[in-house]
Amino acid sequence: MDLIDDGTNGNTPEFSVSELSGAVKRVIEGEFGFVRVRGEVGRVSRPRSGHVYLDLKDDRSVISGVMWKGVASRLQTQPEEGMEVVATGRLTTFPGQSKYQIVLEDIRPAGAGALMAMLEKRKAALAAEGLFDAGRKKPLPYLPEIIGVVTSPSGAVIRDILHRLRDRFPRKVLIWPVAVQGAACAPEVARAIEGFNRFQPGGTLPRPDLLIVARGGGSVEDLWGFNEEVVARAAAASHIPLISAVGHETDTTLIDFVSDRRAPTPSAAAELAVPVRMELAAQIRDFGARMTRAMGLRVEHRGQRLRDLARALPRPEELVEGPRQRLDVMGDRLPAALTRAVDRQRLRLTETVGSLRPAILRRAVSVERGRMDERSARLGPALARAVKVRRDTLEARAARLSPRAILRDIGTGRERLDRLSQRLDAAQAARIQDTRQRLEALARLAETLSYRATLERGFAVVWSDSGVVTSRAAADEATGLEVEFSDGRMKLGGAAPARRKAKRKPPEQGSLF
Repeated sequence: MDLIDDGTNGNTPEFSVSELSGAVKRVIEGEFGFVRVRGEVGRVSRPRSGHVYLDLKDDRSVISGVMWKGVASRLQTQPEEGMEVVATGRLTTFPGQSKYQIVLEDIRPAGAGALMAMLEKRKAALAAEGLFDAGRKKPLPYLPEIIGVVTSPSGAVIRDILHRLRDRFPRKVLIWPVAVQGAACAPEVARAIEGFNRFQPGGTLPRPDLLIVARGGGSVEDLWGFNEEVVARAAAASHIPLISAVGHETDTTLIDFVSDRRAPTPSAAAELAVPVRMELAAQIRDFGARMTRAMGLRVEHRGQRLRDLARALPRPEELVEGPRQRLDVMGDRLPAALTRAVDRQRLRLTETVGSLRPAILRRAVSVERGRMDERSARLGPALARAVKVRRDTLEARAARLSPRAILRDIGTGRERLDRLSQRLDAAQAARIQDTRQRLEALARLAETLSYRATLERGFAVVWSDSGVVTSRAAADEATGLEVEFSDGRMKLGGAAPARRKAKRKPPEQGSLF
């Protein structure tokens, strides 16, 4: 009869929780050290630590995944919820929660279809915010002074742009070097656009009048950095007009929808940025010739009109014939008119002289003298009354004047002057006392800091011709020495000749010291 061990006896080994969790961990990691999983990204969490926590799921199961900070920073395409991806990593357990998870080493979209689906989702979200509206797009300057270019400094794109600008209309160009693909592309392009917008007009680096974001052609993955939301929002927030020239004519990225103008190629962006200088010069010459012809035709037309009007005017002789005839007639009538006027004036004078009589003059003089005497008699009393009124007024005002108010003001002012004098004396005395105390404190401090107080304690100072001697070498080189005590100085004899310093033996070859 066989005995069945149901665990109630002591033959079954016992494990601690940690030992059992470690054993499970070793088994899972040994069997699934490297796996590739295809699924849909579920919940995505990005804490401040920089790590990324997400779920990979299909229609029946869910696996938790973790991506460490270093791996997440190297990803070209960041995972988003709803994206179909292929993840590579190793399966492990997390004993703290009794769960298994996959530690991701790489995660990529599952084909171009997943990328395009994510792109359409971003495009719909940005369009709903109004970032694609035509009303918010800024017009490009006709002839910018400075053009800022955001691209790779080592590619053919910048050479094409510079060559095209040189052929059409040379302008100053500021280049902001960025990575045009890879994980660093999106943040560097966004920082470049924001950096150009932070330039101040008139600063060390002048603010561009126009921006060009350019990159050559490539696959969807190569151009994906320009589909990132951070790049689209930076382009939409740019206060400087921006031209996007990413890829070839058939390539379309998010920055093309939010930019103020899209160019099919980088060379086309340079053509949109500036006009053709030779065409402008030819157009100016054409305008000048047209203006010269128009002015000539206008002058000729005005001259012909002036000649037509001149033919309608009468001759100068005809204009003066009538006035000349009237002048002759009036000249003939003038002597007779003067004679009649003199006769009329003589008649009036005769009538006036006839009406003048001496008796009439004497009577008029008598009447005027009587009126003058009457007014003279009335003038004396009137002056006396006016003088009396003025004198009464003056006496009334003099009676109202009293020196008491003036004396009261003088007394008040003298009291104020006395108080101010007392305050001034007290303040001056306090200031003098304060200055005396400060002076005494400084004197005590100077006496404390003086080396003479040290001499009083039994020390001495050795002097030479060049000053205080502080070393034996200086004493050997001095020609004469003096020792200063607290009660005076004493000269010493000549110093012993300076001892020659022994030459230091050079180190042997191969020695470190």
